[in-house]
Amino acid sequence: MQAPVLYIWKQAPFLRLVIPFMAGIVTAWYSGLPVLYAWIIIATGISWLIVFNLRTGFLQFSLAWINGVCIHALLFSLGAVITHYKNIAHHPSWMNKYYHAKNFVIATLEEPLSEKTKTFKAIASVQELIDDTGVTSVKGNIICYFQKDSSLQQLSYGSQIIFNIQLQPIKNAGNPASFQYRQYAAFQDIYQQVFLKPGEYRVLPGKKENWFIKMLFHAREKVLHIITRYIPGEKESGLAEALLIGYKDNLDKSLVQSYSNTGVVHVIAISGMHLGLIYWLLDLLLKSLKKKKRITWLPPILIITGLWLFAMLAGGGPSILRSAVMFTGIVIAQSVKRKTFIYNSLAASALIVLCINPFWLWDAGFQLSYTAVLSIVIFTRPIYNWLYCKNKLLDAIWKLNAVTLAAQILTTPVSMYHFHQFPNYFLFTNILAVPLSSCIVLGEIGLCCIAWIPAIAGFTGIVLHKLIWFMNSFIEHMESMPFALWRGMQINIAQMAFMYAAIIAMSYWLLQKNKMALIACQCCILGFVFIRTASFIETTQQQKLLVYNIPQHQAIDFICGRSCFFKADDVLLEDELLQNFHLNPARILYRISSPDIIPPAFNSSGYYVFGNKTIIVIDASWHYHPIAERINADIIIISGSPGLSIAELLLVFNCRQLVLDASNPPWKVNKWKADCQKLRLACYPVVDNGAFVMNMD
Repeated sequence: MQAPVLYIWKQAPFLRLVIPFMAGIVTAWYSGLPVLYAWIIIATGISWLIVFNLRTGFLQFSLAWINGVCIHALLFSLGAVITHYKNIAHHPSWMNKYYHAKNFVIATLEEPLSEKTKTFKAIASVQELIDDTGVTSVKGNIICYFQKDSSLQQLSYGSQIIFNIQLQPIKNAGNPASFQYRQYAAFQDIYQQVFLKPGEYRVLPGKKENWFIKMLFHAREKVLHIITRYIPGEKESGLAEALLIGYKDNLDKSLVQSYSNTGVVHVIAISGMHLGLIYWLLDLLLKSLKKKKRITWLPPILIITGLWLFAMLAGGGPSILRSAVMFTGIVIAQSVKRKTFIYNSLAASALIVLCINPFWLWDAGFQLSYTAVLSIVIFTRPIYNWLYCKNKLLDAIWKLNAVTLAAQILTTPVSMYHFHQFPNYFLFTNILAVPLSSCIVLGEIGLCCIAWIPAIAGFTGIVLHKLIWFMNSFIEHMESMPFALWRGMQINIAQMAFMYAAIIAMSYWLLQKNKMALIACQCCILGFVFIRTASFIETTQQQKLLVYNIPQHQAIDFICGRSCFFKADDVLLEDELLQNFHLNPARILYRISSPDIIPPAFNSSGYYVFGNKTIIVIDASWHYHPIAERINADIIIISGSPGLSIAELLLVFNCRQLVLDASNPPWKVNKWKADCQKLRLACYPVVDNGAFVMNMD
């Protein structure tokens, strides 16, 4: 009998193709492989395949392995080539090659404005740069932030603007283990941003629109209008928008955190579940057409068109595109009476999605989407067979639990690597959230269909509001329960690899009763434990000073072993979301188990002896008083925009290192930097350089 792994490998040719293709993408991004080498490999491989397949006889049989090597080399090189040309930095007309501060910039808004706390934001494409020498046509995207003003009403998708404000490079915050925003933006061909106030830009006559994209935005606005009109409550309508079309601008951030902490954030992300519902609805509505022999070709076309229109309306992210490609394959296979092999379909969809955008390989949604589907396909049936339920309701509940358990097996390592947490009650939350969210999505589709009948639409909206409120309340209650979340699960790539190797070996042992697989699993677990133990031993001996880069806020950690003392402004201390985003990644990285706030009495002195260093924190309450003998200080942290000059500071302190934190205004930071340069004093502005981290041992 053929081993399942070998059977899958032979029956899924796209699985064999997508692996070298992904390897080429990763190699091209990290190694900077010259594209000429990739083209040489492609030309050589194609030439060999042509010559090789024209020959017959024993030589062709004996050298068949070279044929396979050439195909893999071709796919590897193809991945590298696509990655190279998808990177706008390699385009000859890339705007960064021509832009300078004196340029006038002509840009087109590629999306409607989205409202933020203090600004409106939109991605814009830059077409032309104008200077004294003339007009230069360029390519590139920027992020435009507009100060809130009534004049913004004339801005919409396709609006063209001209301005002469200097573009600013997109930077990471630079806090340890923080979100790599610069890379995230670069994967969208965005490297620069600009903040525009009224009067600093002019709207040009005419618009530059694509009729299809305009239609999608118009449809989205129509759907959003229906939802906000008929579903009351900000939390409820915001979640309804995210559930139906993936619009998250109005989604409550604390609610998203609750869904994430309870393991059901996947119901918010537009994915296979949503597209499956659309497919089921379309298939149901077109069932009568399928019976008519003359137009058997029409239902598949309508279903595929509907699936892709919904995918585009929902933003066209990697998870929804993966689902659209897979369902398209299923529809085509059904129409030609062919069976699909799920592993082959999954690999084929990954190959197509990565050809569209190879940078989605780094997207957490892409990784979780594919590992979830693969995990469900492999493990659902074996897990479901654990129990037999005669009762149909109990059997349906157990099926849902089996799917939920199966999905967690291969997604857990990726989830731990990216998000450093594990929801302990995911089984209980999914039992309610998955079927209820499906009902809500179907109800929203129905609401959009009957919106022209206000009385029925109003009643439907109230019912949906109650259902969403109930689901939100249940999720928030589950989050508040003891031990709902296992936090601080920091793992690196090596640990993640050991986890996957252990899962594969354990699964092979359980399914095939192979003793060697059990031994391999034990070795992988030992490798994982060894790396983790070494990391814990290292962190128990650490002593670090960490000054975070959080715009307009003071945040300082004094890390000693796995504990830390925290000094921050009052606003940051009360804002849990800000702390989760900016502080927690670093604390998880350094395995901090018990952060404590520095007591106000000790805090007010601003004088700290930590390790073998003297640290002084100067804030707005500091005043210059001349003294006879200067105070020795290893590090001085200036925070809260105090009224001082560097010359006055050096009359009081004998300082080796000056740190300017992010709570100081930019104009003061620039002035202090210039003064430090004149006085030859080491100066570290965290806004420019990222977080200040110093080992104190």
